[in-house]
Amino acid sequence: MKITEMLTNDTILLELKATEKTEVIEELVAKLHEAGRITDQEAFKKDILARESQGSTGIGDGVAIPHAKSNAVKEPAIVFGRSMDGIEYEALDGKPTHLFFMIAANEGAHAHHLETLSRLATMLMDTEFRQQLLAAGSEDEVLSIIDEKENEKLTEETAEETDSGNETAKDANILAVTACPTGIAHTYMAADSLKEKAEELDVQIKVETRGSSGVKNALTPEEIQQADAIIVAADTNVEMNRFKGKPVIEVGVADGIHRAEELIKKALSGTAPVYQGRAEGEKSTDDADESRKNPIYRHLMNGVSNMLPFVVGGGILVAIGFLFGIESHLPNSEEYNRFAEALNTIGGGSAFGLMIPVLAGFIAMSIADRPGLAPGMVGGFMAAQGDSGFIGGLVAGFLAGYLMIGIRKLLKGMPQSLEGIKTILLFPVLGIFAVGMIMFFVVNAPLAAFNTVLSDWLQGMGAANAILLGTILGGMMAVDMGGPVNKAAYTFGIAMIAEGFLTPHAAIMAGGMVPPLGIALATIMFKKKFTVQEREAGKTNFILGASFITEGAIPFAAADPGRVIPSIIVGSAVAGALSMAFNIGIPAPHGGIFVIGLVDGSPWLYALAIIIGSIVTALLLGVLKKNKV
Repeated sequence: MKITEMLTNDTILLELKATEKTEVIEELVAKLHEAGRITDQEAFKKDILARESQGSTGIGDGVAIPHAKSNAVKEPAIVFGRSMDGIEYEALDGKPTHLFFMIAANEGAHAHHLETLSRLATMLMDTEFRQQLLAAGSEDEVLSIIDEKENEKLTEETAEETDSGNETAKDANILAVTACPTGIAHTYMAADSLKEKAEELDVQIKVETRGSSGVKNALTPEEIQQADAIIVAADTNVEMNRFKGKPVIEVGVADGIHRAEELIKKALSGTAPVYQGRAEGEKSTDDADESRKNPIYRHLMNGVSNMLPFVVGGGILVAIGFLFGIESHLPNSEEYNRFAEALNTIGGGSAFGLMIPVLAGFIAMSIADRPGLAPGMVGGFMAAQGDSGFIGGLVAGFLAGYLMIGIRKLLKGMPQSLEGIKTILLFPVLGIFAVGMIMFFVVNAPLAAFNTVLSDWLQGMGAANAILLGTILGGMMAVDMGGPVNKAAYTFGIAMIAEGFLTPHAAIMAGGMVPPLGIALATIMFKKKFTVQEREAGKTNFILGASFITEGAIPFAAADPGRVIPSIIVGSAVAGALSMAFNIGIPAPHGGIFVIGLVDGSPWLYALAIIIGSIVTALLLGVLKKNKV
């Protein structure tokens, strides 16, 4: 596909009226909507701004390439805008921007569409090409200039592919990897910049690009082994342990675009640090971005991001099942519904069942690469089955990751001929064994005992001090969100229902609903405190919280435990105390808002208790959390 098939006369603005960044985006989005390329102007604008929040697309040299993948896009399209005076666009070089190419890709864009969009990004690295666009007197001339340049670029790409096919491993003494969050523009611009500077410096280079259309020009083990140094210019996770023992420079993708010559010279100088392997806890270089400077946060986020689909998907399916009745999933119940049972099995039994193992597995994988995955998932599964829950999963993930580091060090002296045996036999056997034994004998048993002690203590406390009891029970629901503390409170509530005391469980349900509801409210009230991904997940938490699915708060708590957990505990404690103060009882063990009509007392006062607790949590998050946007 050609660029001029996505950029047409009706998506060209030769004289932008905008005078600042937001106005530029609005004007270009409006042009796309006017031309019928997008279905929802506001939705696409939101997606563009979300990409901008990750880093300005004003790449410098008078060029900006705002871009996004969006469900609001009918078909991949491009809109071109030009300002002869220049507009302040937060460009990386601090200079005014004159040329704007807004790229609109749909979520299901074909690989050839993405390749075409990426080609445009690399074409804009050419100074002469940019000057021609500035001088163009009409829309047709713009299209003609682009078409001519693209044909030239396609010829170059064909030649490069031929050369690459004939290239031997010994020819490439510098290797590089480029990647950006969207994988449309910056990935390929960084690659082209590195290749251009390498040619000027008479240096052989091979660049692996990890874009939306997949991995291109992948580095082989043989090439890595013979390379003098590797440059990783990426804003997303890249498989790093393949570079262990080689000089590696880690920078952001923008540095790959603008500091290509400096990076190549540093790679050739012999001063680049030797990569010891992520699994060995190697500290990042000064060039690395903030996420690389905090490895614990990176490991947590790797687990959380992979766990999130299980929380969201499973939680919503369970919530839908409750619409058929609280006990509709139980075959012996009068409310039994086969479809509701299926929803509960899929969402609660399967998706939720995998949540903790996935969290632990991907934390371990972030620390120790692939060898950490199996021990981490097994440890996480044991945590889920052994009542240590969310906290146990975190322990299992970090335990598995760092144990695998130790195992790898122990086996480091084995003969090279046995290297394959380590990967397929020794790592999984020793890793699973070590993690499993520690979880079985050290982690799960004490936490289970702790659970029993808590339950006995609560039983003995009774209802002597209703408000204090409600405060404690509500707060306990938010401590570990499905772990032993949470389960101890929930078990106590069920026992009280069996004995005819309905008020404790009402406080417990209120306390369990507040964490996701409070977080969801905070993502709306304090948008700058949360990333775009977190704000989107926050919307789902309204449903999860209303359905008494406390686990919706886990991704947020895992990402920022020091601020999130205290906030949700206080809010849940307030809700539990108010529920007791209002003398609310509830006979149903689960259901959230779907059983609020069954409460013993005023359902309005019960709703008020939950709302107040959620507001308290949201306000605390607004105070404690730092701005992310």
